[in-house]
Amino acid sequence: MTPETPSPSPLSFFGLGIAPTLLESLERLKFTTPTPIQQKSIPIAIEGKDMIGIAQTGTGKTLAFGIPMIQRLAQVKGKGLVILPTRELALQVDETYQKVGGRHGLRTAVIIGGASMERQKQMLGRTPHVIIGTPGRIIDHINQRTLNLHDVTILVLDEADRMLDMGFAPQIKRILQTVPKERQTMLFSATMPDDIVRIASAHMKLPVRVEIARAGTTAERVAQELFVVRKEQKNRLLDKLLTEYHGTVLVFSRTKFGAKKIARAVRAMGHSANEIHSDRSLAQRREALDGFKSGKYRILVATDIAARGIDVTGIEVVLNYDIPENPEDYVHRIGRTARAGRAGRAISFATPDQGSEVRDIEKLARVNLPISKLPELPPERPPLPYEKPAERPYGRPGGGGHRPFGGSGGRSGGRRPFPRR
Repeated sequence: MTPETPSPSPLSFFGLGIAPTLLESLERLKFTTPTPIQQKSIPIAIEGKDMIGIAQTGTGKTLAFGIPMIQRLAQVKGKGLVILPTRELALQVDETYQKVGGRHGLRTAVIIGGASMERQKQMLGRTPHVIIGTPGRIIDHINQRTLNLHDVTILVLDEADRMLDMGFAPQIKRILQTVPKERQTMLFSATMPDDIVRIASAHMKLPVRVEIARAGTTAERVAQELFVVRKEQKNRLLDKLLTEYHGTVLVFSRTKFGAKKIARAVRAMGHSANEIHSDRSLAQRREALDGFKSGKYRILVATDIAARGIDVTGIEVVLNYDIPENPEDYVHRIGRTARAGRAGRAISFATPDQGSEVRDIEKLARVNLPISKLPELPPERPPLPYEKPAERPYGRPGGGGHRPFGGSGGRSGGRRPFPRR
Protein backbone atom coordinates (compact mmCIF):
# COMPACT_ATOMS: atom_id res chain seq x y z
CA MET A 1 0.00 0.00 0.00
CA THR A 2 1.21 3.48 -0.77
CA PRO A 3 1.41 6.04 2.02
CA GLU A 4 -1.50 8.31 2.68
CA THR A 5 -1.53 11.53 0.68
CA PRO A 6 -1.66 14.86 2.50
CA SER A 7 -5.15 16.02 3.33
CA PRO A 8 -6.49 19.27 1.92
CA SER A 9 -6.34 22.20 4.30
CA PRO A 10 -9.76 23.85 4.00
CA LEU A 11 -12.52 22.43 6.18
CA SER A 12 -15.13 22.63 3.44
CA PHE A 13 -16.06 20.65 0.35
CA PHE A 14 -14.54 23.39 -1.81
CA GLY A 15 -10.99 22.57 -2.81
CA LEU A 16 -11.48 18.81 -2.78
CA GLY A 17 -11.81 18.57 -6.56
CA ILE A 18 -15.60 18.19 -6.56
CA ALA A 19 -17.44 19.38 -9.67
CA PRO A 20 -19.55 22.56 -9.30
CA THR A 21 -22.86 20.75 -9.93
CA LEU A 22 -22.18 18.32 -7.09
CA LEU A 23 -21.07 21.17 -4.84
CA GLU A 24 -24.44 22.76 -5.50
CA SER A 25 -26.17 19.54 -4.48
CA LEU A 26 -24.15 19.35 -1.27
CA GLU A 27 -24.97 22.97 -0.48
CA ARG A 28 -28.66 22.36 -1.14
CA LEU A 29 -28.55 19.37 1.22
CA LYS A 30 -26.80 21.56 3.82
CA PHE A 31 -23.61 19.50 3.78
CA THR A 32 -21.09 22.22 4.49
CA THR A 33 -18.18 20.67 6.40
CA PRO A 34 -16.65 17.34 5.32
CA THR A 35 -15.93 14.71 7.91
CA PRO A 36 -12.28 13.59 8.22
CA ILE A 37 -12.84 10.47 6.08
CA GLN A 38 -14.55 12.58 3.41
CA GLN A 39 -11.85 15.24 3.43
CA LYS A 40 -9.05 12.70 2.99
CA SER A 41 -10.79 10.19 0.72
CA ILE A 42 -12.60 12.33 -1.84
CA PRO A 43 -9.52 13.87 -3.56
CA ILE A 44 -7.84 10.44 -3.78
CA ALA A 45 -10.93 8.72 -5.14
CA ILE A 46 -11.65 11.49 -7.66
CA GLU A 47 -8.17 10.86 -9.10
CA GLY A 48 -9.24 7.26 -9.79
CA LYS A 49 -6.85 5.61 -7.32
CA ASP A 50 -7.59 2.40 -5.49
CA MET A 51 -8.17 3.10 -1.84
CA ILE A 52 -8.75 1.48 1.54
CA GLY A 53 -10.66 3.67 3.97
CA ILE A 54 -10.59 2.71 7.64
CA ALA A 55 -13.01 4.69 9.77
CA GLN A 56 -15.49 4.01 12.53
CA THR A 57 -19.19 3.89 11.81
CA GLY A 58 -21.15 7.12 11.61
CA THR A 59 -18.32 9.10 9.98
CA GLY A 60 -19.86 9.74 6.56
CA LYS A 61 -18.28 7.01 4.45
CA THR A 62 -21.18 6.94 1.97
CA LEU A 63 -20.40 10.44 0.69
CA ALA A 64 -16.67 9.62 0.82
CA PHE A 65 -17.12 7.10 -1.99
CA GLY A 66 -20.44 8.32 -3.42
CA ILE A 67 -19.32 11.78 -4.53
CA PRO A 68 -16.21 10.52 -6.39
CA MET A 69 -18.15 7.70 -8.02
CA ILE A 70 -20.93 9.98 -9.27
CA GLN A 71 -18.39 12.49 -10.59
CA ARG A 72 -16.16 9.94 -12.32
CA LEU A 73 -19.10 8.14 -13.94
CA ALA A 74 -19.98 11.44 -15.60
CA GLN A 75 -16.45 11.53 -17.05
CA VAL A 76 -15.62 7.90 -17.89
CA LYS A 77 -17.61 5.12 -19.51
CA GLY A 78 -18.98 2.24 -17.48
CA LYS A 79 -21.00 1.81 -14.32
CA GLY A 80 -20.47 1.70 -10.60
CA LEU A 81 -21.07 -1.27 -8.31
CA VAL A 82 -21.51 -0.89 -4.53
CA ILE A 83 -21.58 -4.09 -2.46
CA LEU A 84 -22.84 -3.97 1.12
CA PRO A 85 -23.70 -6.53 3.81
CA THR A 86 -27.34 -5.70 4.62
CA ARG A 87 -30.54 -4.71 2.88
CA GLU A 88 -31.08 -1.71 5.13
CA LEU A 89 -27.63 -0.32 4.43
CA ALA A 90 -28.13 -0.77 0.68
CA LEU A 91 -31.38 1.20 0.80
CA GLN A 92 -29.77 3.99 2.80
CA VAL A 93 -26.81 4.23 0.41
CA ASP A 94 -29.25 4.42 -2.50
CA GLU A 95 -31.13 7.20 -0.73
CA THR A 96 -27.89 9.20 -0.41
CA TYR A 97 -27.02 8.65 -4.08
CA GLN A 98 -30.46 9.86 -5.12
CA LYS A 99 -30.23 12.96 -2.95
CA VAL A 100 -26.85 13.94 -4.39
CA GLY A 101 -27.12 12.77 -8.00
CA GLY A 102 -30.80 12.19 -8.73
CA ARG A 103 -31.47 15.70 -9.99
CA HIS A 104 -28.50 15.33 -12.36
CA GLY A 105 -30.02 12.26 -14.03
CA LEU A 106 -28.25 9.56 -12.00
CA ARG A 107 -30.04 6.19 -12.27
CA THR A 108 -29.55 3.50 -9.64
CA ALA A 109 -30.71 -0.08 -9.18
CA VAL A 110 -30.96 -1.69 -5.75
CA ILE A 111 -30.73 -5.48 -5.78
CA ILE A 112 -31.25 -7.02 -2.36
CA GLY A 113 -32.78 -10.17 -0.91
CA GLY A 114 -36.38 -10.10 0.24
CA ALA A 115 -37.46 -7.81 -2.62
CA SER A 116 -39.08 -8.64 -5.94
CA MET A 117 -36.72 -10.12 -8.51
CA GLU A 118 -39.00 -8.92 -11.31
CA ARG A 119 -38.89 -5.36 -10.04
CA GLN A 120 -35.10 -5.58 -9.85
CA LYS A 121 -34.91 -6.94 -13.40
CA GLN A 122 -36.89 -3.90 -14.54
CA MET A 123 -34.45 -1.55 -12.78
CA LEU A 124 -31.48 -3.35 -14.34
CA GLY A 125 -33.16 -3.11 -17.75
CA ARG A 126 -33.10 0.69 -17.53
CA THR A 127 -29.29 0.73 -17.77
CA PRO A 128 -28.51 2.15 -14.32
CA HIS A 129 -25.32 4.12 -13.74
CA VAL A 130 -24.85 2.56 -10.28
CA ILE A 131 -25.86 -0.86 -8.97
CA ILE A 132 -26.18 -1.16 -5.19
CA GLY A 133 -26.68 -4.61 -3.72
CA THR A 134 -25.96 -7.38 -1.27
CA PRO A 135 -23.63 -10.22 -2.34
CA GLY A 136 -26.16 -13.04 -2.39
CA ARG A 137 -28.70 -11.24 -4.57
CA ILE A 138 -25.97 -9.97 -6.93
CA ILE A 139 -24.93 -13.60 -7.45
CA ASP A 140 -28.59 -14.59 -8.02
CA HIS A 141 -28.84 -12.08 -10.87
CA ILE A 142 -25.51 -13.15 -12.33
CA ASN A 143 -26.70 -16.79 -12.31
CA GLN A 144 -29.97 -15.81 -14.02
CA ARG A 145 -28.02 -13.70 -16.52
CA THR A 146 -30.06 -10.64 -15.67
CA LEU A 147 -26.90 -8.84 -14.51
CA ASN A 148 -23.70 -8.42 -16.47
CA LEU A 149 -20.78 -6.73 -14.75
CA HIS A 150 -18.48 -6.54 -17.78
CA ASP A 151 -18.68 -2.73 -17.87
CA VAL A 152 -18.09 -2.00 -14.16
CA THR A 153 -15.34 0.61 -13.92
CA ILE A 154 -15.71 1.58 -10.25
CA LEU A 155 -16.25 -0.97 -7.47
CA VAL A 156 -16.93 -0.21 -3.80
CA LEU A 157 -16.89 -2.79 -1.01
CA ASP A 158 -18.55 -1.06 1.94
CA GLU A 159 -18.44 -2.51 5.48
CA ALA A 160 -16.07 -5.14 4.10
CA ASP A 161 -15.20 -6.63 7.48
CA ARG A 162 -18.86 -7.16 8.27
CA MET A 163 -19.44 -8.91 4.93
CA LEU A 164 -16.61 -11.31 5.73
CA ASP A 165 -17.98 -11.90 9.24
CA MET A 166 -21.37 -12.75 7.73
CA GLY A 167 -19.84 -15.44 5.49
CA PHE A 168 -19.99 -13.55 2.20
CA ALA A 169 -16.36 -14.26 1.27
CA PRO A 170 -17.19 -16.85 -1.48
CA GLN A 171 -19.75 -14.53 -3.11
CA ILE A 172 -17.37 -11.56 -2.97
CA LYS A 173 -14.60 -13.67 -4.51
CA ARG A 174 -16.88 -14.67 -7.38
CA ILE A 175 -18.04 -11.10 -7.98
CA LEU A 176 -14.43 -9.89 -8.02
CA GLN A 177 -13.66 -12.53 -10.66
CA THR A 178 -16.61 -11.30 -12.75
CA VAL A 179 -15.86 -7.57 -12.88
CA PRO A 180 -13.11 -6.26 -15.20
CA LYS A 181 -9.57 -6.15 -13.84
CA GLU A 182 -9.14 -2.65 -15.19
CA ARG A 183 -11.25 -0.77 -12.68
CA GLN A 184 -11.05 1.48 -9.66
CA THR A 185 -11.64 -0.33 -6.37
CA MET A 186 -12.49 1.32 -3.06
CA LEU A 187 -12.76 -0.70 0.11
CA PHE A 188 -14.23 0.76 3.30
CA SER A 189 -14.18 -0.89 6.69
CA ALA A 190 -14.21 -0.08 10.39
CA THR A 191 -11.60 -2.75 11.17
CA MET A 192 -8.69 -4.23 9.22
CA PRO A 193 -8.66 -8.03 9.59
CA ASP A 194 -6.21 -10.21 7.66
CA ASP A 195 -8.89 -11.26 5.15
CA ILE A 196 -9.23 -7.64 4.02
CA VAL A 197 -5.48 -7.32 3.63
CA ARG A 198 -5.58 -10.38 1.36
CA ILE A 199 -8.38 -8.86 -0.74
CA ALA A 200 -6.39 -5.66 -1.08
CA SER A 201 -3.27 -7.54 -2.11
CA ALA A 202 -5.02 -9.75 -4.66
CA HIS A 203 -7.60 -7.41 -6.19
CA MET A 204 -6.34 -3.83 -5.78
CA LYS A 205 -3.51 -1.89 -7.40
CA LEU A 206 -1.25 -0.11 -4.89
CA PRO A 207 -4.19 1.07 -2.79
CA VAL A 208 -3.80 4.26 -0.81
CA ARG A 209 -4.69 3.62 2.82
CA VAL A 210 -6.64 6.33 4.60
CA GLU A 211 -7.11 5.60 8.29
CA ILE A 212 -9.02 8.15 10.31
CA ALA A 213 -9.04 6.22 13.55
CA ARG A 214 -7.18 3.11 14.63
CA ALA A 215 -9.12 -0.03 13.71
CA GLY A 216 -11.49 -0.83 16.55
CA THR A 217 -11.72 2.75 17.78
CA THR A 218 -15.12 3.60 19.19
CA ALA A 219 -16.96 6.83 18.49
CA GLU A 220 -15.42 9.67 20.49
CA ARG A 221 -18.48 11.05 22.24
CA VAL A 222 -20.01 7.79 23.47
CA ALA A 223 -20.15 7.44 27.27
CA GLN A 224 -19.76 3.71 27.90
CA GLU A 225 -21.16 1.82 30.87
CA LEU A 226 -21.24 -1.83 31.95
CA PHE A 227 -23.58 -3.68 34.32
CA VAL A 228 -22.70 -7.14 35.61
CA VAL A 229 -26.08 -8.78 35.98
CA ARG A 230 -27.51 -12.27 36.23
CA LYS A 231 -29.41 -13.47 33.19
CA GLU A 232 -32.73 -13.60 35.04
CA GLN A 233 -32.29 -9.95 36.14
CA LYS A 234 -31.77 -8.50 32.67
CA ASN A 235 -35.41 -7.66 31.94
CA ARG A 236 -35.82 -5.90 35.28
CA LEU A 237 -32.66 -3.85 34.72
CA LEU A 238 -33.85 -3.02 31.21
CA ASP A 239 -37.19 -1.89 32.68
CA LYS A 240 -35.37 0.38 35.13
CA LEU A 241 -33.16 1.97 32.49
CA LEU A 242 -36.01 2.57 30.05
CA THR A 243 -37.72 4.68 32.71
CA GLU A 244 -34.55 6.77 33.17
CA TYR A 245 -33.86 7.47 29.50
CA HIS A 246 -36.64 9.12 27.54
CA GLY A 247 -35.16 9.30 24.03
CA THR A 248 -34.74 6.65 21.37
CA VAL A 249 -33.09 3.40 22.45
CA LEU A 250 -31.56 0.73 20.21
CA VAL A 251 -31.36 -2.64 21.98
CA PHE A 252 -29.11 -5.42 20.65
CA SER A 253 -29.73 -9.15 21.07
CA ARG A 254 -27.44 -11.96 19.98
CA THR A 255 -30.23 -14.03 18.45
CA LYS A 256 -33.45 -13.45 16.54
CA PHE A 257 -35.32 -15.53 19.13
CA GLY A 258 -33.94 -13.29 21.88
CA ALA A 259 -34.90 -10.16 19.92
CA LYS A 260 -38.51 -11.35 19.72
CA LYS A 261 -38.61 -12.01 23.48
CA ILE A 262 -37.00 -8.68 24.35
CA ALA A 263 -39.38 -6.72 22.10
CA ARG A 264 -42.34 -8.47 23.67
CA ALA A 265 -41.02 -7.71 27.17
CA VAL A 266 -40.45 -4.05 26.30
CA ARG A 267 -44.01 -3.70 25.05
CA ALA A 268 -45.21 -5.26 28.31
CA MET A 269 -43.34 -2.46 30.08
CA GLY A 270 -45.56 0.03 28.27
CA HIS A 271 -43.13 1.28 25.61
CA SER A 272 -43.62 1.47 21.85
CA ALA A 273 -41.21 -1.03 20.32
CA ASN A 274 -40.50 -3.05 17.19
CA GLU A 275 -37.84 -5.52 16.09
CA ILE A 276 -35.44 -6.16 13.20
CA HIS A 277 -33.91 -9.58 12.59
CA SER A 278 -33.62 -12.20 9.84
CA ASP A 279 -37.07 -13.71 10.52
CA ARG A 280 -38.70 -10.40 9.55
CA SER A 281 -39.56 -9.71 5.91
CA LEU A 282 -37.99 -6.78 4.10
CA ALA A 283 -41.28 -4.89 4.35
CA GLN A 284 -41.48 -5.53 8.10
CA ARG A 285 -37.87 -4.45 8.61
CA ARG A 286 -38.40 -1.26 6.62
CA GLU A 287 -41.57 -0.46 8.56
CA ALA A 288 -39.73 -1.01 11.85
CA LEU A 289 -36.82 1.20 10.82
CA ASP A 290 -39.03 3.91 9.35
CA GLY A 291 -41.17 3.83 12.50
CA PHE A 292 -38.06 4.15 14.66
CA LYS A 293 -36.91 7.16 12.63
CA SER A 294 -40.31 8.85 12.74
CA GLY A 295 -40.92 8.30 16.45
CA LYS A 296 -43.68 5.72 16.08
CA TYR A 297 -41.44 3.32 17.98
CA ARG A 298 -39.22 4.64 20.75
CA ILE A 299 -37.32 1.37 21.13
CA LEU A 300 -35.95 -0.83 18.36
CA VAL A 301 -34.68 -4.32 19.20
CA ALA A 302 -32.21 -5.74 16.70
CA THR A 303 -29.72 -8.48 16.05
CA ASP A 304 -26.35 -7.62 14.54
CA ILE A 305 -27.97 -7.54 11.10
CA ALA A 306 -28.70 -3.92 12.06
CA ALA A 307 -25.34 -3.02 13.59
CA ARG A 308 -24.17 -1.56 10.28
CA GLY A 309 -27.53 -1.00 8.62
CA ILE A 310 -29.11 1.65 10.79
CA ASP A 311 -28.36 5.29 10.03
CA VAL A 312 -30.55 7.19 12.47
CA THR A 313 -29.41 10.45 13.99
CA GLY A 314 -30.32 11.21 17.57
CA ILE A 315 -30.29 7.71 19.09
CA GLU A 316 -29.85 8.45 22.78
CA VAL A 317 -28.79 5.02 24.02
CA VAL A 318 -27.43 1.83 22.47
CA LEU A 319 -28.08 -0.98 24.92
CA ASN A 320 -26.28 -4.29 24.54
CA TYR A 321 -28.75 -6.64 26.21
CA ASP A 322 -26.35 -9.40 25.13
CA ILE A 323 -22.60 -8.97 24.78
CA PRO A 324 -21.81 -9.60 21.08
CA GLU A 325 -20.02 -12.76 20.00
CA ASN A 326 -17.32 -10.77 18.19
CA PRO A 327 -15.66 -7.80 19.91
CA GLU A 328 -15.66 -5.93 16.58
CA ASP A 329 -19.47 -5.99 16.68
CA TYR A 330 -19.36 -4.01 19.93
CA VAL A 331 -17.64 -1.16 18.05
CA HIS A 332 -20.22 -1.25 15.27
CA ARG A 333 -23.15 -1.47 17.66
CA ILE A 334 -22.23 1.52 19.78
CA GLY A 335 -21.41 3.47 16.63
CA ARG A 336 -25.17 3.77 16.10
CA THR A 337 -25.20 6.53 18.75
CA ALA A 338 -23.06 9.70 18.93
CA ARG A 339 -23.31 10.12 15.15
CA ALA A 340 -22.47 13.29 13.27
CA GLY A 341 -20.64 14.82 16.22
CA ARG A 342 -23.42 14.28 18.76
CA ALA A 343 -23.04 12.72 22.19
CA GLY A 344 -24.52 9.38 23.13
CA ARG A 345 -24.43 6.53 25.62
CA ALA A 346 -23.70 2.81 25.30
CA ILE A 347 -24.83 0.48 28.08
CA SER A 348 -23.90 -3.21 28.15
CA PHE A 349 -25.19 -6.12 30.22
CA ALA A 350 -22.64 -8.84 31.02
CA THR A 351 -23.27 -11.94 33.08
CA PRO A 352 -20.69 -12.86 35.74
CA ASP A 353 -19.22 -15.61 33.53
CA GLN A 354 -18.52 -13.27 30.58
CA GLY A 355 -15.33 -11.72 31.92
CA SER A 356 -13.18 -12.94 29.01
CA GLU A 357 -15.60 -11.52 26.44
CA VAL A 358 -15.57 -8.13 28.16
CA ARG A 359 -11.77 -8.15 28.26
CA ASP A 360 -11.66 -8.94 24.53
CA ILE A 361 -13.80 -5.85 23.89
CA GLU A 362 -11.60 -3.72 26.13
CA LYS A 363 -8.46 -4.98 24.40
CA LEU A 364 -9.80 -4.22 20.91
CA ALA A 365 -11.25 -0.80 21.79
CA ARG A 366 -8.44 0.06 24.23
CA VAL A 367 -10.90 1.15 26.89
CA ASN A 368 -11.75 0.12 30.42
CA LEU A 369 -15.51 -0.24 30.52
CA PRO A 370 -16.65 1.43 33.75
CA ILE A 371 -18.82 -0.88 35.85
CA SER A 372 -21.92 0.62 37.40
CA LYS A 373 -23.54 -0.60 40.56
CA LEU A 374 -26.90 -2.29 40.03
CA PRO A 375 -29.77 0.01 41.01
CA GLU A 376 -32.79 -1.21 42.92
CA LEU A 377 -34.69 -3.26 40.36
CA PRO A 378 -38.45 -3.14 39.79
CA PRO A 379 -40.53 -6.32 40.07
CA GLU A 380 -40.82 -8.56 37.03
CA ARG A 381 -43.72 -7.55 34.77
CA PRO A 382 -46.08 -10.19 33.36
CA PRO A 383 -45.85 -10.62 29.56
CA LEU A 384 -48.43 -9.06 27.28
CA PRO A 385 -51.28 -11.45 26.39
CA TYR A 386 -51.20 -10.08 22.83
CA GLU A 387 -48.60 -8.59 20.48
CA LYS A 388 -50.14 -5.22 19.64
CA PRO A 389 -47.45 -2.62 20.47
CA ALA A 390 -48.33 -0.14 23.18
CA GLU A 391 -47.57 3.44 22.26
CA ARG A 392 -46.29 6.01 24.69
CA PRO A 393 -45.05 9.53 23.95
CA TYR A 394 -41.49 10.49 24.66
CA GLY A 395 -40.64 12.14 27.94
CA ARG A 396 -39.17 15.61 27.90
CA PRO A 397 -35.35 15.69 27.75
CA GLY A 398 -34.10 16.51 31.18
CA GLY A 399 -37.37 15.42 32.79
CA GLY A 400 -37.65 13.32 35.90
CA GLY A 401 -34.99 10.64 36.14
CA HIS A 402 -33.23 11.60 32.90
CA ARG A 403 -29.44 11.50 33.14
CA PRO A 404 -27.49 13.82 30.88
CA PHE A 405 -24.85 12.49 28.50
CA GLY A 406 -21.23 12.32 29.49
CA GLY A 407 -19.39 10.98 32.48
CA SER A 408 -17.87 7.58 33.01
CA GLY A 409 -20.96 5.69 33.99
CA GLY A 410 -22.72 7.69 36.66
CA ARG A 411 -23.28 4.91 39.18
CA SER A 412 -19.97 4.66 40.96
CA GLY A 413 -19.02 2.02 43.47
CA GLY A 414 -19.44 -1.10 41.36
CA ARG A 415 -16.72 -3.66 42.08
CA ARG A 416 -15.22 -5.36 39.01
CA PRO A 417 -16.13 -9.05 39.41
CA PHE A 418 -13.47 -10.31 37.01
CA PRO A 419 -9.79 -9.34 36.84
CA ARG A 420 -8.20 -7.39 34.03
CA ARG A 421 -5.59 -8.82 31.74
